[in-house]
Amino acid sequence: MKKEKPFKITQEEVLEAYKKVKANKGAPGIDEVSLQEYENNLKNNLYKLWNRMASGTYFPQAVRSVEIPKKNGKGVRLLGVPTINDRIAQTVIVGRLEPHLEPLFYPDSYGYRPGKKATDAIGVTRERCWRYEWVIEFDVKGLFDNINHELLMKAVQKHIDTKWVLLYIQRSLKAPMKMPDGTEKERSFGTPQGGVISAILSNLFMHYAFDHWITRTWPENPWARYADDGLIHCHTQREAELILEQLKQRMSQCQLEIHPEKTKIVYCKDENRPGDHEHTSFDFLGYTFRARTVKTRKGKYFTGFTPAVSKDAIKSLRVKVRRLRKLAFLSMTELAQLLNPIIRGWANYFKHYTPSAVHSELSQVNLHLARWVMRKYKRFKNKMMAALGWLGTIAKSDPALFVHWKMGICPKGD
Repeated sequence: MKKEKPFKITQEEVLEAYKKVKANKGAPGIDEVSLQEYENNLKNNLYKLWNRMASGTYFPQAVRSVEIPKKNGKGVRLLGVPTINDRIAQTVIVGRLEPHLEPLFYPDSYGYRPGKKATDAIGVTRERCWRYEWVIEFDVKGLFDNINHELLMKAVQKHIDTKWVLLYIQRSLKAPMKMPDGTEKERSFGTPQGGVISAILSNLFMHYAFDHWITRTWPENPWARYADDGLIHCHTQREAELILEQLKQRMSQCQLEIHPEKTKIVYCKDENRPGDHEHTSFDFLGYTFRARTVKTRKGKYFTGFTPAVSKDAIKSLRVKVRRLRKLAFLSMTELAQLLNPIIRGWANYFKHYTPSAVHSELSQVNLHLARWVMRKYKRFKNKMMAALGWLGTIAKSDPALFVHWKMGICPKGD
């Protein structure tokens, strides 16, 4: 007679978790086992993981720490990369957590949630800026690195009492980080950004640290939050100052800190708001909100407080395109294969609001392509207009070669 496992985890759960991990791809952890290598002995690997999880003998390995350049170009942030086994195990845990926690979360919590998109938060924010003159833009400093384990586990235990879920969350939180220099760093707080389980745990922590607190304390002030970035809309400057002061105190109570440089009070200035302030624009999720000339459907122009792709997002695209334009050894088809996913993802995200800014920037991509042509072919050396004209001819015969060509943004030259 088979001995029953102490924890009721099915092999089907582990298999489904593996499928999700595979779909998300990702780099190997500290064991250097890639997805392809893992699949070479898939059935045995999944069985071993299930057996360890179901019997209580599963212990996660250290998390590989990878330095990622910050979007603003100033310094790096650490991304935690668990092993494939640990990513699968964390996905199993998330599958048990989500049914308990998702109904708890507020609609204006947008980060890393099923059915939620960052562009939804941008749309809601745009409408609220029309109704509220002031907004607090805030950032929680090092959220993923500084979450208090004891406070987090209290929140988890409030909503789920399954022993193995609690046990494996605790073990995952305590798994050390293997730093870029090879040393291992023990962890008594934080949940590595990049871990499968980190998103839902950070959302739960911020649900009580911020979402529930602001909704209860300031019910007339709508807000939106995406992970550690958030906005609170206010009627007056004085109200914004008061809320911001209370927000700092609240974060301190939760052993977190509001980032002093990334947090500010903003006046949503437009043609109907003649006042002024030190800050009249803010960035949120890659978009910059500020006063812009807007054309109505009837062809009339007015100055409205609206979002468009930010300078940082434009800079990020340019850096990626600039790197590729140097690869003169590639064929144009190979260049397109590398460039198209970058352009497609960028354009699909930023086209929703002020698409003219997106078209303007994608036109610049053609200049980068022309520089690639000048580098690759001697006959076009230092001949920008001739290179653009040659690209324009190719665009006419093969308009689907590059994503932005298909959008009608084609090169023009001699």
